[in-house]
Parts: sequence; C-alpha cells; structure tokens
Amino acid sequence: MAGDASAGSDVFKTECSECHSVKDGRNKKGPSLFGIVGRAAGTAPNYKYSDALLQAHWVWTADKLHGYLSQPAKQANPGTKMKYDGLTDSKQLDDLISYLSTIH
Repeated sequence: MAGDASAGSDVFKTECSECHSVKDGRNKKGPSLFGIVGRAAGTAPNYKYSDALLQAHWVWTADKLHGYLSQPAKQANPGTKMKYDGLTDSKQLDDLISYLSTIH
C-alpha cells in the first residue's frame, strides 16, 4: 500500500478527527491514534475499549487497518463502539494509513 501521507492527513481531518486525535495520550470519543501502526489492538493508555477490541488479539498493521477501516463493525463484531460505516475508497484508505504510519 503506497499512499500519500499528505493527502492522508486531509482524510484524517475529514473522516477521523471528530473522534480521534493523533496526539500521544489525547483520547477523544475514540482512542488516540498516535503510534497506531504496530500497536496491539485495545492498548492505548487511559481509554475504555469495548470487549470486542480487548479480545481482538491483533496488531494494527497496514493490512489490518485497511480491512478494519473499510468495515469496522465486521472486523470487531459483536460489540465495537466505533460508530463509523467505513471508508470504502481504496486510495483514501492507503493515504490515511500512510499518514498514520508517520505518527509516532
């Protein structure tokens, strides 16, 4: 997945920033996405995760993020708290994941 991190920043602002931040330790409705790539699911400090993500036992790789962000409810079902239908545009997904990969 070769995305454009600059374009991904714009995707983050329009699709994700209402519920997530990219600042270390700054949770909003959703957990901070700082350092998300390579982090185990359900492990951001000081965030109360759903049981679905606490029991997920996966690491947020680029591939896992691509699948999850395209259909969150199907990836962590039942019980995900993420109320987002998903991002279906593959280029936007690649750009977003490229951007998130730079945040650490």
